[in-house]
Amino acid sequence: MSRTDSACLLISCSDQEGIVAALSTFIRRHDGNIASSAQHTTDPEGGQFFMRTEFAAPGLDERREAFEVAFREHVGEPFGMEWRISYRSTPPRVALFASRYDHCLLDLLWRQRRGELPCEIDLVVSNHEDLRAEVELLGIDYVHVPVSRETKADAEAQALRVLDGRFDLIVLARYMQILSPEFIEAAGTPIINIHHSFLPAFAGANPYERARERGVKIIGATAHYVTEELDAGPIIEQDIARVTHADDVEALTRTGADIERLVLARAVRWHLEDRVLVHVCRTVVFY
Repeated sequence: MSRTDSACLLISCSDQEGIVAALSTFIRRHDGNIASSAQHTTDPEGGQFFMRTEFAAPGLDERREAFEVAFREHVGEPFGMEWRISYRSTPPRVALFASRYDHCLLDLLWRQRRGELPCEIDLVVSNHEDLRAEVELLGIDYVHVPVSRETKADAEAQALRVLDGRFDLIVLARYMQILSPEFIEAAGTPIINIHHSFLPAFAGANPYERARERGVKIIGATAHYVTEELDAGPIIEQDIARVTHADDVEALTRTGADIERLVLARAVRWHLEDRVLVHVCRTVVFY
């Protein structure tokens, strides 16, 4: 589907009769054509209903405001919906945060350049200088914001000034700092983190060392939305790999890095493609 005059509509509301009919009728009456649609309910009898619809309509980009006002009045409010529309001709802007590890950061930049991630990435924030040369070689701004226990509040304030409300998504590509509740609220945008563990196992620091000590037979990675509770936000994607008693921490880390790259890339792509809806502490992901 062409990016011009096309959009994706996400809705969530209590399950009730007539939702799909009302939505499809509305789009048709506004000269739209549905390209794909998927829905899920937690329970047909009084559960929560979720729906993702991709559609196109001539001149949609020029009449966005009128379309949204009409949708709110005729569909959104009557059904008590939470909803949002993303327009494909306006790619989301993404900022990446990283520390010294490069595998997740460079993988996302590579995928974006190949057209696998429908977004613009034009800022990397890091608490170290290690990755500057590689990032700036790609023509992307690299901002060094050092962080220590004593300067954490000032560092977060500086990062917020750099972000300046310009971004639709923040991705923590192995950013080895815990964000404060104040930063999360002030950022005002979804934040996706990659944790090098199959959560909820081994939340927090040094999961590969702890996995080795415990003698696990699988290790994994988890991409999740960031909330105030450490490593406990709604999970978007996970994956695993088998390991053995012969694997030391270095081997586990090598194996884990590959899983981290793939899991984070999937989660970011699904978010950018509007495939993820959050419900309480869980997600509905339309693959």
